[in-house]
Amino acid sequence: MISESEPVTVEQHDVVDTVHVEPSGNAVLTIADHLPWDKVNEHLYCLQEKLNAYLSFIESGEIYQKWPDAVGHPILIDVVMKYPAPGGAAGFLEKVSAAIQAAGFKFNIRSL
Repeated sequence: MISESEPVTVEQHDVVDTVHVEPSGNAVLTIADHLPWDKVNEHLYCLQEKLNAYLSFIESGEIYQKWPDAVGHPILIDVVMKYPAPGGAAGFLEKVSAAIQAAGFKFNIRSL
């Protein structure tokens, strides 16, 4: 599920883009979101599917099998967007953030 060589994007729901441990101690799983927001509902669906795959990867323990360096570190899902999310996506992103934090993980969204 972790990409070994090819660039991965939010559209590839079955692949974890990157995993690394930050100096701060977080095990960071990054989602690279390059999509424009001209089709908000399709974009949100794509992001939702990717996040669900990430949560499955984490909660199943597969993260520790594929990335043993993550053991013992807090997990942060970091979404890096090429384009800032429009106001219409704010409610969805707030719900996603609350659900991920309720599951015991950290969540961050940022734009380039």
